[in-house]
Amino acid sequence: MRIVAVEEHIATEAFLNVAHGLDVLPGDETEMALMRTVESPSGLRARLTGLDARLREMDALGQDMAVLSLNPPGVQPYPAADAVPLAREFNDALSAIVRRHPDRFGGLATVAPQDPAAAAAEIERAMGPLGLNGIMINSHTGGRYLDEPEFAPLLEAAEAHRAPVYLHPRAPSMIAAYRDYGMPGAIWGYQAEAGLHAMRLILSGTFDRHPGLTVVLGHLGEGIPYWLRRIDNRHAFATRIAGAATSMPRLSLTPSEYVRRNFALTTSGIDDPDVLGLALRAVGEDNVMFAIDSPYEDPAAAVAFLRETPLTEEQRTALAHRTAERVFGIG
Repeated sequence: MRIVAVEEHIATEAFLNVAHGLDVLPGDETEMALMRTVESPSGLRARLTGLDARLREMDALGQDMAVLSLNPPGVQPYPAADAVPLAREFNDALSAIVRRHPDRFGGLATVAPQDPAAAAAEIERAMGPLGLNGIMINSHTGGRYLDEPEFAPLLEAAEAHRAPVYLHPRAPSMIAAYRDYGMPGAIWGYQAEAGLHAMRLILSGTFDRHPGLTVVLGHLGEGIPYWLRRIDNRHAFATRIAGAATSMPRLSLTPSEYVRRNFALTTSGIDDPDVLGLALRAVGEDNVMFAIDSPYEDPAAAVAFLRETPLTEEQRTALAHRTAERVFGIG
């Protein structure tokens, strides 16, 4: 069985050496202190930067390809003047990796939403001469979200150049309530933040303005599939009853219809057959992809889940590689 994993994080020594010396935007200090610890020599740095070791691990597991992306939160915590050139330099390095190993690696470009025009230009470059497969946005940028008008150039470019937007979590923009008990990260804050961002895109009418936009959510949908029936029900109620909700635009489709039309999900970090079944029903069997979330999850456990979880062979084929090949344009 061909296996393509699509949320596989890397960094380069050149990127880390520059990024760790930069000032961060106000409000991002807690998250970046944690991430710089993770990226330190005593943390996961060798697993992020060691591509030869990653290839050996992939070979041992029978994993054919990995779609690589910059370790979150990418360049988004930095001032635009630093973030824009840093994104370009990383994307050049990522493109070189993909060109050296075209049968083993794809790549998702990083962009700096702090400068939407520069981000749009970088999307065009990534999907054109760099030969990459989409982009990764690490949720909010300075507490701002992609549904806001200032980011229209970025979304227009993603739609025009058929660049899937992998909407990856990061620590919540409203971090105060999450600071305690380890909650800013993957225990709870990540999925709460990414799910919020996806819901803003859905309810704002972003997909009426950009019907050809594809957004990818990891972790089997950041909780949204569990809530879809209630989201539709309460949205319909709020549309009928004046004053039942804060102001909201009238949408062409129900929220769940946008999820099925404009979203794809990945399994990253959730090796649970019950949750997978819910996700397959929520978005359709051809809109869920396999991901490991390397180096943060156990690749052997993830691949074993893919091979052993109860699925039809058609479902397993779509999950293992066919959907990723379609969504990310992998040959």
